[in-house]
Amino acid sequence: MILFPNAKINVGLHIKSKRADGYHELETIFYPVNYCDVLEILPSDEITFSSSGIDIPGDGNLCLDAYHLLKQDFNIPAVHIHLHKIIPIGAGLGGGSSDAAFTLKGLNELFDLQLSREQLRMYAVQIGADCPFFIENKPMLATGIGEVLLSIDLDLSAYHIAIVSPNIHVSTAEVYSEVIPKEPIYSLKNLIKSSIKEWQFQNDFEQSVFAKHPAIKDLKNLLYKQGAVYAAMSGSGSSVFGLFENKPSLNLIHQYDVVYIKKAR
Repeated sequence: MILFPNAKINVGLHIKSKRADGYHELETIFYPVNYCDVLEILPSDEITFSSSGIDIPGDGNLCLDAYHLLKQDFNIPAVHIHLHKIIPIGAGLGGGSSDAAFTLKGLNELFDLQLSREQLRMYAVQIGADCPFFIENKPMLATGIGEVLLSIDLDLSAYHIAIVSPNIHVSTAEVYSEVIPKEPIYSLKNLIKSSIKEWQFQNDFEQSVFAKHPAIKDLKNLLYKQGAVYAAMSGSGSSVFGLFENKPSLNLIHQYDVVYIKKAR
């Protein structure tokens, strides 16, 4: 079985409050994009994992976490999982969560577990807060810690999307510790109704990330200079995306390693 776990972007990101358990209440719009890893799941005599493409740090992997989570409740056979990693790691694009969610969906299909989407989401949230989104994999308004999902009407298929990932590591734990939670003046659910050229979406992480990494702010400005009708940092960074009416050449940002340009889905 071969699957193609895709990335996501965040259209707006509000950090509303900090909870007693240390997590943050947020509001964001997750939007899927066709920027994909390649995931292969094959029956095997023992559970094994291998990877190619971008190096995956550490000994563990969220794909294996997904397998062992289902193994607790179902007597599923061993598999070999191979992940060809294309989506940059720690870039605010949700690649690891997508890999885990697609592993859950793949195992469900491969072994005919007959789990509903809601059941798969319950497993997914145990792996990561944004993991349930990739079970649905359509534009969603996310609240709570990212696991409360509401389908929304957002279609960006008329635009080209460019995603640029500079070689800058941004610590998610660090940016959460530095952000100042506040209730947004306007809900994303209402803001999304306006024309894209009038979007005033705020990513609350940008202020602290840009202060520490001015090159990421410069990259966002470059996308606007290249003709983006909207540009923003995705998640906690460091990737930045831009939406364009026409396919951009992006000749000003050729120095960056990872550039993805494609029609939005």
